[in-house]
Amino acid sequence: MTIYHLVQKDAWGMYQKDGFYTPPSLEKEGFIHCSTRDQILATANRRFAGAKDLLFLTIDTDKVPAKVVFEDLHGLGEKHPHIYGKLPLSAIQTILPLLPNASGTFVLSSMEMRKSSDKIQL
Repeated sequence: MTIYHLVQKDAWGMYQKDGFYTPPSLEKEGFIHCSTRDQILATANRRFAGAKDLLFLTIDTDKVPAKVVFEDLHGLGEKHPHIYGKLPLSAIQTILPLLPNASGTFVLSSMEMRKSSDKIQL
């Protein structure tokens, strides 16, 4: 299964160590926030509207040794995937920039797969 994680470029570089990605939410909340394909645009617009340095990570859950749990922590009737442990860099399939449109929002066209030269190296 593929799940998705959004992170600003500076934070992405800061929270990698020894082959793992460990954002602050892992220590603070005990998990890494992720989304399904159907949830990713709403998440991007809710949490990162207007961000021009946003990265879109695709994660292969078969390569994640930690538990991946789908939970509705806010009682909104929508379960988001959460990774309860460090994310191995080897589980990340692609890292792509996600750019907002002129009004600062993210739309489907901004999330379409870009050519391989746009991929960011680990």
